[in-house]
Amino acid sequence: MMGLMASEETRTMTPPTVRSSAAHEAREPGGSATRAWTMRLLVLGIVLSALNLRPAITSLGALLEEVRDGLGMSGSVAGLLTSVPPLCFAVFGVMAPRLARRFGAGAVVCAGMAAIATGLAIRPYAGGTAGFLAASALALMGIAVSNVLMPVIVKHWFPDRVGSMTGLYSMALALGTALAAAVTVPLTDTLGGSWQSGLALWAGLAVAAVLPWLPFVRGRAAAPGAGERGGDGPASAGGATAETPDSDGTEPGRKETSAAPSTGHAREETYAAASTTPAREEAPRLRITRSRTAWALAVFFGLQATAAYITMGWMAQIFRDAGVPAGTAGLLLAVTMVMGVPLAFVIPRLATRLPHQGPIVLALGVCGLAGYAGLYLAPAAGAWAWAVLLGVANCAFPLALTMVGMRARTGPGVAQLSAFAQSTGYLISIPGPLLVGVLYQHSGGWGLPIALMSALMIPQMAVGFLAGRDRTVEDEAGR
Repeated sequence: MMGLMASEETRTMTPPTVRSSAAHEAREPGGSATRAWTMRLLVLGIVLSALNLRPAITSLGALLEEVRDGLGMSGSVAGLLTSVPPLCFAVFGVMAPRLARRFGAGAVVCAGMAAIATGLAIRPYAGGTAGFLAASALALMGIAVSNVLMPVIVKHWFPDRVGSMTGLYSMALALGTALAAAVTVPLTDTLGGSWQSGLALWAGLAVAAVLPWLPFVRGRAAAPGAGERGGDGPASAGGATAETPDSDGTEPGRKETSAAPSTGHAREETYAAASTTPAREEAPRLRITRSRTAWALAVFFGLQATAAYITMGWMAQIFRDAGVPAGTAGLLLAVTMVMGVPLAFVIPRLATRLPHQGPIVLALGVCGLAGYAGLYLAPAAGAWAWAVLLGVANCAFPLALTMVGMRARTGPGVAQLSAFAQSTGYLISIPGPLLVGVLYQHSGGWGLPIALMSALMIPQMAVGFLAGRDRTVEDEAGR
């Protein structure tokens, strides 16, 4: 599948605006082999990174009852625990563009995967609730920076295949999410029933994700979307051709400026030097908060994240309280997550072919409302159907990522919009899981929490429809 996607060109609503130095070298005999190897390694790194962006959360959701008992957590504290992911994503995600400018996007993602591995390895044995939360925050910090930089990397390295590559990334993310939900309980039983071992084993997957990014760490260079303050690494050396905005403010991509002529020495540079990061782009002076589309996308991102983290943190417990066995509840959560594997490939490709993504937003919202109604009326009797419907609704996440790439024309614009939408969105999503825990503890049932989830779906559909309009933040925010 990866080979097929690499060979095809998917039409997107956003024209490519940058030719990287790597792409320039691909047109020359000396650079074609390096370019092909670079792209394969980059795709592998994206896939392995995406696999690691949710197991820290869904593995905990599958064992939440055991963790609560082991650490003596109340329902409210457990709600706080399920609110930690969006809090970390909001706080640390906003740092990602600055870190990428300083160290390069590949180096930041590599460090992020190392942070995930370290946090997941130590959190079950940190001792007490405070240590568990601190180690979880370390892992979630790595997830946060990778969340923000993945759309930027896709936009810059695959500008004419945003839909396909976002679909591949989203499929891997959904697969990792579902895998952790499905196998954590059985693996815990195999390892002797210790929830500590069941949670710690996911550190191994994060270690594997570090490896493809190691060649991108060597040499400091500007990251995609880094702008003027990027590093002085090889990406800025000879052979780079970058499309820059015209001085009169015309659309980027209309004029090329060439750096120093390409030399044999530049083409013979090591793989890491040639591919650490593409050529630098002129950073647009966007006042992103002036863009209505940016705000709509941020609120949409926040509300879909609220629904997703409530689902990942609490859905297994809803089924267990309805009399469903723990193993089956984990499988039901896995079904919800695995729905994103095929749909995460289909929805971004469909979205890039539509002038308005609003109809997709509405269809996903209707599925979510139907799933919540089922959880309220017959949680055990129709459990598999509700799991499927909520899995479809959760595919608002790959749709949101795709719209980030489509609502900006340039790589720097995507970086700015991605950081704003994700950081603001995750701030919006913080109270949701916590409030569900409080309502669950004080009401003694799931009626009020499910009503809250249903009510939040209505504004999600409204702002998502607005964010799906065919316009860009550059037009609205100005330079």
